[in-house]
Amino acid sequence: MPIVRQKPDLSKFNPDIELPYQLRREDFVLVMQDVYDFFFDVNTHLFNKGIKRLDEMLRPAAMSGLISDMISASMAQHSRTLVENRYHNGHPDLIVNGVYPNDSVKAGEEGVEVKSTRKRGGAVDTHGARKQWMCVFVYRVDNQTEPAVDRAAMKFTEVYLGYVTVEDFRKNQRSELGTRTATLNREGIGKLRRRWVYLDT
Repeated sequence: MPIVRQKPDLSKFNPDIELPYQLRREDFVLVMQDVYDFFFDVNTHLFNKGIKRLDEMLRPAAMSGLISDMISASMAQHSRTLVENRYHNGHPDLIVNGVYPNDSVKAGEEGVEVKSTRKRGGAVDTHGARKQWMCVFVYRVDNQTEPAVDRAAMKFTEVYLGYVTVEDFRKNQRSELGTRTATLNREGIGKLRRRWVYLDT
C-alpha cells in the first residue's frame, strides 16, 4: 500500500497544561507535522524506488537522534521565544532568544532540553542530572507487520514537558568503557508524566 501521511490528532492534546516560554499547543502541532511530512516525503521516494523505509534502515539510537534534532529545529522555527543552542552539544537544546551571547551556551538553565524515545512513558537516558525543562516525544515504529508494504507510518504517541531537578534523577552504572548516564527516578518520571502535552496511546 502507498506510504501514508500522518497527522496529529488535535483531540489528544492536553487542554489544561500551562506551557513555559510562551509555547503554544499550535507549536507542537506544527512540529509533529513537520516530522511527519519529512518521513512521508522521504519514504514515498524510497518506496517508489523499491527501497525500504527510512524507519527500517535506521538503528533505534540513530532514529531517536534524528527525530530529536528535527524537533529542536522545528520548534525553534515555530516558537515565539526559543532558538536552537548554537554551542555544539550544548545544553539545553533550545534556549531563550537573546539570553546567552550569540545564542550559544555550554550549560544554561533558560530553555528546553529535547529528547525522543520509543519507550512508553517517556523514560529516557540523559548525559547528566540537571535542573531543567525537559520535553520528551515518544514515537512508535512498525517493524513487524508483514508484508512490509503494509507497515504503519512512524507515529508520535506521547509528548511530555515538565520541570525536573537533580534530585529527580538516578545515576546509571556503566562499565569502564561506557558513558555514564542519568534517568529520571520514580518521582521524577511521575512529575514528567503529570505534565503531558499529547497522549495518543
